[in-house]
Amino acid sequence: MTTSRTAAASPAAAAPAAPPAPAPAARTGRRARRSGALAVVPLLLFTAIAFGLPAAAMLDGAFTVDDPATGAAAYGLGNLTASWQGAYLTALVGSVKLSATSAVLAAVLGLLLAQAVVTSPLRALREAVLTASGVLANFGGVPLAFAFVATLGNSGVLTRELGLADTGWNLYSFWGLVLVYLYFLVPLMVLTITPALDGLRTQWREAAQNNGATHRQYWQHVALPVLAPSLLGGLVLLFGSAFAAYATAAAMVGSSVPLVTLQIADAISGNVLIGQENVALALSLDMVLVAGLVMAVYLPLQRRSARWLA
Repeated sequence: MTTSRTAAASPAAAAPAAPPAPAPAARTGRRARRSGALAVVPLLLFTAIAFGLPAAAMLDGAFTVDDPATGAAAYGLGNLTASWQGAYLTALVGSVKLSATSAVLAAVLGLLLAQAVVTSPLRALREAVLTASGVLANFGGVPLAFAFVATLGNSGVLTRELGLADTGWNLYSFWGLVLVYLYFLVPLMVLTITPALDGLRTQWREAAQNNGATHRQYWQHVALPVLAPSLLGGLVLLFGSAFAAYATAAAMVGSSVPLVTLQIADAISGNVLIGQENVALALSLDMVLVAGLVMAVYLPLQRRSARWLA
C-alpha cells in the first residue's frame, strides 16, 4: 500500500515545476511603454516633415552648383565658398556681432530684473512683470519697428522733445538696432532665468552668512557658479532669437546694417544679383552651423547645473 502510493507520487515529484506566471505589474509596465512609444510616432512624423524635409532641401541646394557655361547642376562647395567672402561674410560677422552684443546686455539686464522680482515681497508685482514679459517677448517684427521709429526715429516724439538729434543719436544704426532688440530680449531673459533663481535655496545663503561671507562673496562663490549654466542657456536662447530676427531689422534699417538674414532675403528675391538662391541656402547652412557651435558649448554645462537645481 505504501509502496504503490510512493510510486504513484514519484512522477509528480520528478516533474519540473511550471514557470511562474508574469506579474501583472510587469505586463502593465510593458504595455505602458509600448503605448508611450506609439504616442510619440505622430510627433516624430511631424518633426520629420516640418524640419527634416526643409533641412534636406537646404543641404541639397547649398551643395548644388550650376555650371555657368552649360547650366548643368553638380554637387560642390562653390556656394559655401561664396558665402564666406565679400558682402556675405560681412553680413555674417555683423549678425554675430549684433546678436552677441544684444544677448550679453539683455542677459545682464534680465538677470537684475528677475532677481528684483524674485526677492520682492509683492506677489502682484511678480505676476505683473512675468505676464508683461510673456507679452513683450513675443512682440516684434514690423509693429515693433514702427513703434520705435515713431518714438525715437529722426522725427520721433522723444527725439524732438529731448533734442536727441543734436547729440548725434541715430536709431537706424548698429546701436539703435541693439536698443530695439533689447525690447524683446530682456523680457525673454526674465522668463528664462526666473525658474533658476527660484531654485536657489535659502539654506545656501544662510550657510554662507553663518560662515562670514558677504553678499558679494555669496554671489561670487555660490549663486553665480550654480546659475552659470542657466545663464549660459539663456544667453544661447537670446543669441538665437537675435540671430534669426529678420522683420524688425528689414523694416527699420534695411541694408544700412549688414545682417545675414537680410542678405538671404536679397539673394532669394534677386534684389542685388540674379541666380543666387543656392548661395542663400548656403548662408542658411552657415547660420545652422553657428547655432550648433553655440549649443555644443551650452549642453555640457546644462547637465552640470541640473543636479544642483533639481
